[in-house]
Amino acid sequence: MVGRMAREGRHLDGKPFGWEPRKDHLTVFDREEILVGLARGDTLTAIARSLGRAVPTISREVKRGGGREEYSAWRAHEDAREQARRPKPFKLDGGRLLETVTAQLKQLWSPQEIAARLRLEHPDDPEMRVSHETIYQSLFVQGRGQLRRELARCLRSGRTARKARTATDRRGRLPGMVMISERPAEVEDRAVPGHWEGDLILGENSRSAVGTLVERSTRLTLLLHLPDGKSADKVEAAMREAITALPSSLARTITWDQGAEMAKHLEFTATTGIPIYFSDPHSPWQRGSNENTNGLLRQYLPKSADLSIVSRADLTAIQDSLNGRPRKTLGYLTPSEKFTELVATTG
Repeated sequence: MVGRMAREGRHLDGKPFGWEPRKDHLTVFDREEILVGLARGDTLTAIARSLGRAVPTISREVKRGGGREEYSAWRAHEDAREQARRPKPFKLDGGRLLETVTAQLKQLWSPQEIAARLRLEHPDDPEMRVSHETIYQSLFVQGRGQLRRELARCLRSGRTARKARTATDRRGRLPGMVMISERPAEVEDRAVPGHWEGDLILGENSRSAVGTLVERSTRLTLLLHLPDGKSADKVEAAMREAITALPSSLARTITWDQGAEMAKHLEFTATTGIPIYFSDPHSPWQRGSNENTNGLLRQYLPKSADLSIVSRADLTAIQDSLNGRPRKTLGYLTPSEKFTELVATTG
């Protein structure tokens, strides 16, 4: 019996066990002392006190080992060694969960978005739950080939270093600009729908562009097709076409960056009745929803692309993908779902 061997010192003649547990974990000698204490009829509290351990630690150990009558120090230690060296299976090694995660990665959802959406869609199915860290580990660390490439596309910033912010602003002030400081207070808390933020994203060498409009309450995105350039005339026409297709209650204001493409802002407001407010120079946080969406959009339309050749159908597909993507700020609902709710309540 191991306990008797320990008490009589005969265990000192034995061969090394060949494995030492991590610091603060129970050793084989701790387990032998537990066995001796159980044989004496000591309480678990007394055994814990003699070993300088927490009572729950001893209680769990004895329970795992079969209880007072069945506990074996050597078998318990062998089980602990096996548990420590057993390779832990990755949750994403196959099956329906992997298929779902892979499909959502191909839709350019981030691991955090995927994990949260799985909790929403499968609240009672633990087999369809996975943390975003597990997705990163299983696909980025262990992933190969296509899975690795899909995950890399989900990393929203392709930079390895911060972009320099020392460029001088050479833009002139547009006539008739109304600054963001004069924007209605109701815009700030996002409680009232219909307030939009806009900007252009530029293609290779800034020669082509796509316009973006993002609704502040729902993060719904509208993409403006600009195949013939980013002149003020083209931007005004594309923006007017997109915004006038909405119910008037969902098209109240637009906040835009200061840029030459907005030179026709007065004409736009006169035609549509929708005022345009301008953010301060070098203040992208004043259009935070738009800036975040533009970051997502770069996964579809990188800076190296010629955006003039992107078709309207392609932009519609990208727009639908963005609007069907769960957002943390919406409780992992999608912008389309949130916008549909608003249309139903304001219709």
